[in-house]
Amino acid sequence: MLNYDKRNLTMMMDLYELTMANGYFQGENTDKYVVFDVFYRKNPDGGGYAIFAGLEQIIEYIENMHFDDEDISYLESLNLFDKKFLEYLKQYRFSGNIYAFEEGTIMYPNEPVITVVAPLIDAQLIETAILAIFNHQSLIATKTNRIVQSAKGRKVSDFGARRAHNMDAAIYGARAAYIGGASGTATVLAGQKFNIPVGGTMAHSWVMYYKDEYKAFMEYAKTYPDESVFLVDTYDVLHSGIPNAIKVAKEYLEPKGKRLKGIRLDSGDLAYLSKEARKILDSNGMEDCNIIVSNSLDEYTISSILNQGGEIDSFGVGERLITAKSDPVFGGVYKIAAVEENSKFEPRIKISETVEKITNPGWKQVYRVYNSDGHAIADLITESDEKPDLKNKYRYVDPEKPWKNRYFENCTIKKLQKPVILDGKKVYENKSLSDIQSYVRKQLSEEIWTEEQRFENPHKHYINMSPEYYEMKMNLLNESRGE
Repeated sequence: MLNYDKRNLTMMMDLYELTMANGYFQGENTDKYVVFDVFYRKNPDGGGYAIFAGLEQIIEYIENMHFDDEDISYLESLNLFDKKFLEYLKQYRFSGNIYAFEEGTIMYPNEPVITVVAPLIDAQLIETAILAIFNHQSLIATKTNRIVQSAKGRKVSDFGARRAHNMDAAIYGARAAYIGGASGTATVLAGQKFNIPVGGTMAHSWVMYYKDEYKAFMEYAKTYPDESVFLVDTYDVLHSGIPNAIKVAKEYLEPKGKRLKGIRLDSGDLAYLSKEARKILDSNGMEDCNIIVSNSLDEYTISSILNQGGEIDSFGVGERLITAKSDPVFGGVYKIAAVEENSKFEPRIKISETVEKITNPGWKQVYRVYNSDGHAIADLITESDEKPDLKNKYRYVDPEKPWKNRYFENCTIKKLQKPVILDGKKVYENKSLSDIQSYVRKQLSEEIWTEEQRFENPHKHYINMSPEYYEMKMNLLNESRGE
């Protein structure tokens, strides 16, 4: 699990990637370069944005791609592949280029977050792995960020491992959740591998083992006098759990100069119980005792609890975070955008009766446009070799209203894609998860409009095009209709 250099995940691909690669190989198309884009079509939960996560694992996968003898034997047994192609795979290493947004970047639909510029076979073989990583981690990071925002400054911790869709989903989900703003995780291996703060106390089984709740709390306090958090809802929160917690605090912890760190509620009416618990704790001089709640939480239940005056210091969020239960499919796609012909990249476009599925063709670049206050007012798609100059009045095209003359004035821009792999070698410097989390927080607090961050009917972030790029796309559409 986890370490790509210790388990070979190269074969984590759809069969059609290999059958197409075999066909390209036999047609002697191995050296021709192509451009593929990774993008997505809609934000989860009807939100205003998403968060890009998983870049580090994408790079790890590509760096460690190789077909071992066991892989080759299995592929040979399928009777689908030319022997020379299998010999080619024995020596295979990715040799192309990859450009991507910085991990943690706020992103929007229909813009290329990752661009692969590579030999045809290389670009084809990495499709499934890139999408699996991109879709999963970006989904969980985005969902977690919604939950964190609903908590209004209170801590949110990932409690989701046991409800994740497998062990990798739990561990990488914890990583993505931390990027999205979670304060920590209950998953020990995620803490070990990614240096995420870990936390946890007791389960109901601890209390039930001792039969007597008071004894259960006392034994725990003796073991962890500096980290005592008691689960108080095994029997009766207000008439048993909290009184026994206070009794242990007064009889054992306080005489030793220790304080009860917190109580946890995992069932019942969390708004009502937390308010009553706060009254009882405060009346016993335990104003510093935290109230932690868990139990099927998400951004909507947390908002509801807090709107009802719930007295809660932190939230443990499990199944609805780790599975993004309300909208569990991110929908990122991997589409060819250009093919090398006569030393130039000729654009390719996918046409569809469904307008949303018409792709943006060509090798392109994405810029974020900022007004004089530092707010991101739009993203701008250009051809890859364009250098838009926003020092002066700059005309752009709104693809949804192309008949209008639109201009950027007094704006600055930032190129979003950076090289992460060149000629098969990593050139991207990984950042710590805490740095990525801080980057997300900085964008949302300083750059991204609060109107885009609403849960309901968020303001739409504009994805505009340079006039040159828009004209190229329209020409391709017209050519496809024979005009």
